[in-house]
Amino acid sequence: MARAEADLDRRARGDAVETAALAFLQEHGLRLLARNANARGGELDLVMLDDGGAGAASVVFVEVRYRASAAFGGGAASVDARKRGRLVHAARLFLHRHPRLADAPCRFDVIDASGDPQAPRIDWLRDAFRADDR
Repeated sequence: MARAEADLDRRARGDAVETAALAFLQEHGLRLLARNANARGGELDLVMLDDGGAGAASVVFVEVRYRASAAFGGGAASVDARKRGRLVHAARLFLHRHPRLADAPCRFDVIDASGDPQAPRIDWLRDAFRADDR
């Protein structure tokens, strides 16, 4: 398989998994604010709003990770300190560009998807890490 074809396959697989994650989160009451929000140094896969039913709505920054199998720790294990730092930086820039959201509570979730990319098994890790985690 040529490199360009492999890259296309990888992007298509990633898009399918991200679409499945979005549908899953929407089924659980979250609303989409942005998808693939680019910021210098990072990208936010999904930015969602969780009304949660009690109190102020939270802005949820969602990192979608896919692995065909859970070998080597699965997708969530790949969100290391460096990746978390890039996500926090991108989230701060997102909030700076959307000042109406800047005072809302925020959290970072990880969607750990595995199996068939068209219908992945999804594990939702709410509040997977904090902006001040080191």
